[in-house]
Amino acid sequence: MEIDPGNTAWMLAASALVLFMTPGLAFFYGGLARSKNVVGTIMQSFICISVVAILWTLVGYSLAFGPDQGLGIIGGLDFVGLRDVGTEPIANGVPHLLFFAFQMMFAIITPALITGAFAERAKFGPFLLFVALWSLLVYAPIAHWVFGTDGWLSPFSSDPEAPDIGLNSLDFAGGLAIHVNAGVAALAAVLAFGRRKGYGVVPMEPHDVPMVVLGAAILWFGWFGFNAGSAVGATGQAVYAFVNTNVAAATAALAWALTAWRVGGKPSAVGAASGAVAGLVAITPASGYVEPLSAILIGAGAGVFCYLAVRLRAKLRFDDSLDVVGVHGVGGAWGAIATGIFAAASVSGLPYAQGLIEGEWHRLTDALIGIAAVGTYSFTLTFVILKVLDLVWGIRVSEEEEDLGLDITQHGERAYTLEEAVGVPVMPAAVTAPATEPYAGQPRPAMNP
Repeated sequence: MEIDPGNTAWMLAASALVLFMTPGLAFFYGGLARSKNVVGTIMQSFICISVVAILWTLVGYSLAFGPDQGLGIIGGLDFVGLRDVGTEPIANGVPHLLFFAFQMMFAIITPALITGAFAERAKFGPFLLFVALWSLLVYAPIAHWVFGTDGWLSPFSSDPEAPDIGLNSLDFAGGLAIHVNAGVAALAAVLAFGRRKGYGVVPMEPHDVPMVVLGAAILWFGWFGFNAGSAVGATGQAVYAFVNTNVAAATAALAWALTAWRVGGKPSAVGAASGAVAGLVAITPASGYVEPLSAILIGAGAGVFCYLAVRLRAKLRFDDSLDVVGVHGVGGAWGAIATGIFAAASVSGLPYAQGLIEGEWHRLTDALIGIAAVGTYSFTLTFVILKVLDLVWGIRVSEEEEDLGLDITQHGERAYTLEEAVGVPVMPAAVTAPATEPYAGQPRPAMNP
């Protein structure tokens, strides 16, 4: 097989688009945080690029996509340090090294998603170690289950005579491996970290709504590479994934805004941006398996279900700072279930990629099993990792550091130095930092309109 220039060009672009999503997430999360924690919040997403890229190159890719070691649980060490991973073409004439790069971008953004759950209260040192351990112990095995050839939840088999053997979770671009995984890990993280100081008493509103919308727009743009790139080529399935991505996000943004308006709130920009992200999450597993009309239904469900999940979280006083559980956990689970309902073989060309509506109920049960398995494993390992780190090092900043904010206490800088603009001498950061944020109004959840 020779390298296909067209497919290779598309996958190069798609890989760059997916990488661009992580800075987009940093802006999205940074805008939702309070002004004293902007640098800390952005840094948590940004540094994932460095930590995960190194680990993925050394061993992560091999564990996720190396030859299965039996029972579909984990890959081997054949590709450690990118051994035997070069420019030889694999699927659709795409170089193996390029496929590695594309998957690396997925591995980078997944732990970055979790950071929204414990924003504004994590020590940076233990956080770095958490990202490293979580990437190897949680993400890599689950990626093998879902994406790897012969993974026990994967529709990809090394036996051409039995391509649909076992379970087929039909996770096209990461609803299970990325969003359910990160969403459930976020649930464990909230329990491990506890509530922020003053939660429910001190207003904790988004400090920069334009930054939130900009971040959501970058995520939307990058998601075309995330989903359409998962076809591993410039194919008809990639076109379906591209169109479905846009349709679902647009529908979910409108559904979230209208739902908030209907229940007595306001159609806020933060709500619409959050709805768009929820729609992008939900269509991720289904994007290469469903028709566009089904994508509209998936997006509508995401906008409503994720909004209600965020409202419930607020009533339960569950301090998921930036609503990772409500958007990624609930949205990813709904997307996996919806794939089991709406999948059509006419889109993917796979005869077994049929959902409940097409008369194949096994795809729905496979999706439910996948949600349960990924959720259980991710929650358990995440909680254990964080508890061990807490015992050894301590994962949460002190109350005094939390009052001052992560920007100063963890990184020694501030996001904004407005004093310079009006000619006021700049005092040392530790002196000028306010103990509390001067927001007016009642406290509300960060992503709740």
